[in-house]
Amino acid sequence: MEQLPPQVQEQISQLQKVQQQAQTLARQKQQLEMNLREAERALEELSEVSEDADLYKNVGSIMVETDRSEAKEEQEDRRENLNLRIKQVERREERVNDKLEEMRAKIQDVMQKNQPSGEAG
Repeated sequence: MEQLPPQVQEQISQLQKVQQQAQTLARQKQQLEMNLREAERALEELSEVSEDADLYKNVGSIMVETDRSEAKEEQEDRRENLNLRIKQVERREERVNDKLEEMRAKIQDVMQKNQPSGEAG
């Protein structure tokens, strides 16, 4: 097989960079979804805890006492924030995936045009 033209090599290099972006976004989304599940579990636990139960939260490397309504509000805010961030990442993921498909199609088109016609294999 002949060496690829510099233009195609550059396009492939760019494609690989965009693929890395897509992988990074997928990892970010996975981490955010894991944090969201954690916040939802915390809210479930808070709903089952009695009103007079002692609650504590982590603040840095220490635990401090907190009340149920404050803890619930913090987890609801966290859940809302995480949902927004997940939606942002999903939109970015969609744009990157569209760009990937476009780049793949261009590379395929250039590769087909560079193949000699009627070549015996």
